[in-house]
Amino acid sequence: MNLLDGVKILSFNHYLAGPLAAQTLADLGADVIAVEPIEGAFQRNWAVANHFVAGDSVNHLATGRNKRSLAVDLKHPDGIAAVKKLVATSDVVMENFRPGTMAKLGLGYDTLKAINPGLIYAVATGFGSEGPYKDRPGQDLLLQAMSGLAMRTGRADGEPTAVGAVIVDQHAASLYAMSILAALFARTKTGKGQLVEVNLYQAALDLQVEPLTAWLNGAPSPTPRGPAGIAAWFSPGPYGIHATADGHLAISMATPKALGVALDSEELKQFCDTDSFSKREEITRIVAIRLKQKSTADWLPSLEAARIWHAPVQDYRDLESDPQLNHLGVFKSAESAGGASIRMVAHPARYDGRTPEVRLVPQRLGAQTREVLGEIGYGATEIDAMIAGKALGVAR
Repeated sequence: MNLLDGVKILSFNHYLAGPLAAQTLADLGADVIAVEPIEGAFQRNWAVANHFVAGDSVNHLATGRNKRSLAVDLKHPDGIAAVKKLVATSDVVMENFRPGTMAKLGLGYDTLKAINPGLIYAVATGFGSEGPYKDRPGQDLLLQAMSGLAMRTGRADGEPTAVGAVIVDQHAASLYAMSILAALFARTKTGKGQLVEVNLYQAALDLQVEPLTAWLNGAPSPTPRGPAGIAAWFSPGPYGIHATADGHLAISMATPKALGVALDSEELKQFCDTDSFSKREEITRIVAIRLKQKSTADWLPSLEAARIWHAPVQDYRDLESDPQLNHLGVFKSAESAGGASIRMVAHPARYDGRTPEVRLVPQRLGAQTREVLGEIGYGATEIDAMIAGKALGVAR
């Protein structure tokens, strides 16, 4: 899959949003060079659940595929000189340091644009490169808290709740990759590079564009979170997740009449001519009581027959046997750079029916340092001297 064949990207990214965006572009065929410090980027040395596989952080396994690794000391003059030489032959520079960091290193947009006028310089920050919050740490949980997302998640009788995945970072990664692709497309028409910026704060708002737009335009919001069992403040009854005799079921948008048929409830049928939003507490209470009387499996046939939008609540262990995910080939297996058997979540799109391949498993730090610099004219002796002088690092 070489949709971006010939596109060369230098990725000065760490944490999640930046590395994941770079991986998306690498999956599509771009030559992504992960430029990391000698000690490795954050996501290589820290892992969610403190889990490592044969020396590889699961964070690196999640965001490092299809990239080459260059280890360089950006505070060493020889390291900076090598990076600038790489910039001259690159299409995109990506970075998600704190605002001003790259400029202090001598690698800011104006400096690199002078080297390569066609360069697309793409920046991801927590809150933007300017403004009163620009120096704040842009971390997913903090953004969920500040953006209203946590306040609007959970039960009305509970506390504000964070989502159980780093969704702000992941959405920002999608916006980051999309903005770079748009800039690359624009360059094919104008021949000009440009500065592209995304930030996690706006990504968190963008995740809520539907309910936030409703609120901005006067939609009633009596409570920040929905009543018990209802998924959101703006949802009618019984839109939400409800307990069954042995698990949980999600019930999406459905009329009381259809629900009355599916759940064999005369009580629900009495709400046939009622606005489901204004009577959502009563409708939800009836549905919740009824669903507890049978198992999840017992309810599925009648909900399907009545064409109720529904789904059983699955955990990660259920995903491995999910027939649709198996059909799509979502989980990929490979041998890691450390020789361990690893599993990865595949690129989430298909192109002419094909999913991009894993061309390179996540690499050891500095695995391609010699290769990358050799491509831009550095000789073996010169590279060895830079390694000895601690300007570069190589895989060990």
